[in-house]
Amino acid sequence: MTNHHGSKSDSDQGGLEEYEVEEMDDRIKSTRGSMFGPLRQRVRTRRFTSEAAATGILTARLFSVDDGRIWILLLAWIRWYTLWKHFILGWAVYSSFFTPLEFGFFRGLPSKLFWLDIAGQIAFLIDIALHFFIAYRDHHTYRMVYKPTSIALRYVKSGFIIDLLACLPWDAIYKACGYKEEVRYLLWIRLTRVQKVTDFFRKMEKDIRINYLFTRIVKLIVVELYCTHTAACIFYYLATTLPESMEGYTWIGSLKLGDYSYSHFRDIDLGKRYLTSLYFAIVTMATVGYGEIHAVNTREMIFIMIYVSFDMILGAYLIGNMTALIVKGSRTERFRDKMKDLIKYMNRNRLGRDIRDQIKGHVRLQYESNYTESSIIQDIPVSIRAKISQSLYKPYIASVPLFKGCSSEFIHQIVIKLQEEFFLPGEVIIEQGNAVDQIYFVCDGVLEAIGICEDGTEETILMLEPSCSFGDISVLCNIPQPYTVRVCELCRLLRIDKQLLSNIIQIYFVDGRRVLSNLLESNESNIRVKQLESDIIIHIGKQEAELALRVNSAAFHGDLDHLKGLIRAGADPKKSDYDGRTPLHLAASGGYEDITSFLIHEGVDINVLDKFGNTALLEAIKNGHDEMASLLFKHGANLNLSDAGSQLCAAVAKGDSDFLKRVLSYGINPNSKDYDHRTPLHIAAAEGIFVIAKILLENGASVFAKDRWGTTPLDEAHKSGSRSLIRLMEEAKQEEQSLFPGQQDQEVQGLF
Repeated sequence: MTNHHGSKSDSDQGGLEEYEVEEMDDRIKSTRGSMFGPLRQRVRTRRFTSEAAATGILTARLFSVDDGRIWILLLAWIRWYTLWKHFILGWAVYSSFFTPLEFGFFRGLPSKLFWLDIAGQIAFLIDIALHFFIAYRDHHTYRMVYKPTSIALRYVKSGFIIDLLACLPWDAIYKACGYKEEVRYLLWIRLTRVQKVTDFFRKMEKDIRINYLFTRIVKLIVVELYCTHTAACIFYYLATTLPESMEGYTWIGSLKLGDYSYSHFRDIDLGKRYLTSLYFAIVTMATVGYGEIHAVNTREMIFIMIYVSFDMILGAYLIGNMTALIVKGSRTERFRDKMKDLIKYMNRNRLGRDIRDQIKGHVRLQYESNYTESSIIQDIPVSIRAKISQSLYKPYIASVPLFKGCSSEFIHQIVIKLQEEFFLPGEVIIEQGNAVDQIYFVCDGVLEAIGICEDGTEETILMLEPSCSFGDISVLCNIPQPYTVRVCELCRLLRIDKQLLSNIIQIYFVDGRRVLSNLLESNESNIRVKQLESDIIIHIGKQEAELALRVNSAAFHGDLDHLKGLIRAGADPKKSDYDGRTPLHLAASGGYEDITSFLIHEGVDINVLDKFGNTALLEAIKNGHDEMASLLFKHGANLNLSDAGSQLCAAVAKGDSDFLKRVLSYGINPNSKDYDHRTPLHIAAAEGIFVIAKILLENGASVFAKDRWGTTPLDEAHKSGSRSLIRLMEEAKQEEQSLFPGQQDQEVQGLF
C-alpha cells in the first residue's frame, strides 16, 4: 500500500537503511560532463541507491541495450560486487596478519601455504582489475565520475602501483633470486591492504545498527593485537638473522623458562615459537618487566627501545579512546546520536526518500569535512568575527556583478552579515515560483538555472559559477522566483537574508539604487530573465519615489541634520514627490530658513513648480512667512503664477488682504484678469470691500479695466452703493485720467 508520503517499503526500510550515510546519492539530473546522461534520459523514473552510487560498475557495453536490461545488469553488478567486497576483505585480513608472520618465521613457504598465497594474490589482481570500472565521487565537486578514462587515470595515479607490487609472488621471487634476504623486505608492501580493514571498521563505527561501544572496543583490541603480532614477528626475525652457532646470543636462544631451554629454538614447534614471541612482545609493550626474557644483543636492544617508545604512543591512544568511550565525548558518537534522532524524526513524519537522502547527505558532509564552521567561531567576539568575514568573503562579494560600483562601506556591511552553506550535487536550492527571502552568492562549484516550460519540460537558462548570484531578482523586486536553481557540483555558497539586506539598503540607499541598476544590466543578455525588465524598472521607480518621500519628510519636519545625512549619502534634493513638490516647497511652507538656505546652497531650482503650479516663494507667502519669502526673493525667486488673475480674484473674494499685499509686493500685476476678464478690483468693487480696493488701487489697479461684458470696476462700485468706495474709485479715476489725458479708455485698455 502507498500513501502520499511514499511507498510502504520506503517507510519500512527507513530504520534499516538510513544508516547508509557514508555514501550519498548523485541525484543531479543535468547530463553535463557525465557518461550516465543517456541513461538518465531513458530511465526517467529510476533512482540509484547509495550502494549503487558507491559501487556502480559501469562499462560502455551497458549503453547498447534497452533500459530494463541496463537496470537489471546494474543491480546484478551491485549485488555481486557487494559479495566481492566482503570476500576481498577476508583476504585483506589474512594478508595483513600473515605477511609479518611470513617475514619473521618462514624462509620460503611450504607447498600448501605457497599455493594459498598464490590464490590470494590472484584475488587481489582481480580486485585491481575491477578498480578500473568502479565509479567514484570526486572529492572537490562531490559528483559521481563514471567515465572509464577518468576512473582509470585516477586509480593509476593513486594506489595502482602499490597494489600491483603487493600482488607479486615475493616468495617465489625470493627463491629465484638465490634466497637473498633483501628481497624479503618487499613483503611489507602488502601491509597497505590494512587500509581495507581500517575502512571496514570506520564504516562499522557509523553503522547505527551496531553498538558503538562494542565496535570501538573490538577495533582497539584488534589494533593492540596487530601491533603486538607484528612486533612478535620482528622479534623472532631478529633472532633468526644470526647463524645457528650464535643463537645463544639472541633473546630466544638464551631463554630458559624453568627446566625448559630454547637453545635450539629452530627445532621447536612453530606454534610454541610464535606464542613465545607474542608473549615477549606483549610484556614488553605492557612494560611490566621481562623476567627471564630480555634483549641480548645490540640489535635487539635498539629495536626494543624503538618499540617501547612506540608503545607509549600506542598506550596513550588506547587509553584516550577508552576514556572517550566512557565519557561519550567522541565526534563519531555525537554523529551517530544525531543520526539516530534524525532517523526517528524522519520515520515518525514519514518523510519521502528524496528528503531523507538530502538530510543524510548534509549530516554526513558536516561530519566528514566539518564544512560548517560557524559553531567553531561562535564564542569569538562579534568584532573579530566581522574581521574574519572580511578576510574570507570580501574578495568574493567584491567580484559579484550585482555590487559593481557600490561603496566599500556598503560591501563591508553585506560581508559581515553573510552565512556560509554547502550543498551537494542534485539538490534544488530555490524552486521556480516560490517566494524567496534569501540571496545566494557562489564561491565555489557550479549550479544551473532551470526554467519550467508550460508543457512541464525543463530548459537550462544559464549556468551559475563563482561570482554569480541568484535569488536577487525575487528578493529585490518582491516577485516570485523566475527559475529553479539546482546544484551541479559541490557548492560553497554565501547567503544573506532579505530583511538584513533591506536594512542595509535603507541606510545605503544610493548603493541600493546602484544594485538595482546592476541587476537590470546583468540580465540584459538573458532573454528569459530580460522579460522581467519591466518589474525591475518599476521597482527602481518605487525606490526612487520612496527616497524622495524620505527627503521631503525631513524637510517637512524641519530636520536639517537628517536631511544633510540623506543628501551626503547620495539623495538628490532636486527630486520631487508624486505631487511634484520638492524639499524646497516643504521647507518654504514650514518656514524653515536654515533648511531653505541649505537647499539653495545645494543648487536646487528655486523657481520649480509643483503639480498645482506653486513655487517655493508662493508657499512661503501663503503661509505668512515673510522672512522666508524675502530670503527666496533675494536669491531670485519669483511667483510664476500661471493664472494670476483667478488667484488674485479668489483672494479678494475671501477677503485675504494679507496674501494680496504679499503677492503684489513681489511683482504680481494687480490688473491680472480671470476667465471673465475681471480684475481683482472688479471683485473688490462688486463686493464693496473698501480695504482691498484701496490696496489694489495703491498698487496700480485701473478703474477703467473692462470685463467681458464691458463693465469697469467704477461701474461695479456705483452698483454696490458704498459711498466711501465710490468716492475712492472717483478719486482713483481722476488720478488715472491725469496720467492719460484725452485718451482715457484707449490708453488704459492698451496698457492692460
